[in-house]
Amino acid sequence: MREITVTKAEAGQRFDRFLSKYMPGAASGFLHKMLRKKNIKLNGKKAEGNEKVREGDTIQIFFSEDTFRKFTGEKESGAAPAGKGEKAGSVPPKKREENKLRSQVRLLYSSEDTLLFHKPAGMLTQKAAKEDDSLNDYLLDYCREKGIIRAGAPSGFRPSVANRLDRNTSGIVLCGITTAGLQRLALLLRNRNLEKYYLCIVQGVMKKDRKIKGYLKKDEERNVVTLLQRPEEGAEAVETWYQVLDTSSHATLLKVRLITGKSHQIRAHLASEGHPVLGDYKYGDRKANDALKRMTGISYQMLHSYELKMPGKNGIHIIDPPPEDFCRAMEACGLHLKDGSRSEKKQKVQRSRKDRSRNRNGNMDIPGASGLRSRRNDKLHKSAIPG
Repeated sequence: MREITVTKAEAGQRFDRFLSKYMPGAASGFLHKMLRKKNIKLNGKKAEGNEKVREGDTIQIFFSEDTFRKFTGEKESGAAPAGKGEKAGSVPPKKREENKLRSQVRLLYSSEDTLLFHKPAGMLTQKAAKEDDSLNDYLLDYCREKGIIRAGAPSGFRPSVANRLDRNTSGIVLCGITTAGLQRLALLLRNRNLEKYYLCIVQGVMKKDRKIKGYLKKDEERNVVTLLQRPEEGAEAVETWYQVLDTSSHATLLKVRLITGKSHQIRAHLASEGHPVLGDYKYGDRKANDALKRMTGISYQMLHSYELKMPGKNGIHIIDPPPEDFCRAMEACGLHLKDGSRSEKKQKVQRSRKDRSRNRNGNMDIPGASGLRSRRNDKLHKSAIPG
């Protein structure tokens, strides 16, 4: 027999759902049968499964140890042998890259129910394949280390990310570390009560703040979306608001608010307006992206989840300053973030030199950008991103 005590993180969910998470290898019908036969009890009494479990509740499970391990995925004590072909102490290249990305994750905010992390570009929010590492895996390791969930034992609740960013989009990701926290975040996202703002660098000059609308249709097989002007079967209405923060001769820095939040919405919507996000090879301009890559080494979209406002009496306002790559791309494009962040301060020392170069249309790899030195010969040289 096993006796489990419900933790704060696990409280607030239906008993049958708790059991399904605690024993993912057991079928729902089997668990309900065990409840009827009193092989599973709640606080020593027969339960139906629709009860809400509370912190401190005790659950008795009358299974053999082998059956319990089979349903929970627990392994017998003892270290697992090294994988085939792995040498002791060796770190495969994939693992080195995962460790590098994990070292860039930062905790931005914490409460009893939620955590907000900075996700670096290159890291998945959630696994795409079993062998993948992701921010969600980082979250679980963090919660085990901090004692938020049981380490090395099954649990009736798994902390989880509440929103997703594309692999190569950096910035704020919300995570629920209790049932109540995850439910609250899900409700805020579903009702669009969270204000989420992104920074992006787009090709071309945009002068006016706008709210743009359209209909987004996704091709699941190709993982690409299309923006339509009129409704169509399978297409969802989308709205994107943007504010112009700065412009150069051939690029614009935008602050974008997602009114709706669909897959690839910002990238596809701005591309449909003729102003694709720089570095975006899926929806953007290859020639422009190649020019950015030559100058900076950056080969992914310049899109960053920058600011979050959460309503309520204890509402929060979080700003995640753009990472080094994004700042380097802004410098290359002659753009400045005038939002009061530390990135603005970092650029002050370079601003007068850039402004002088812009006034005389100086040599640059990206029209409107100046002062960025070539990676090849440490001298400024001419090359252009099409406007």
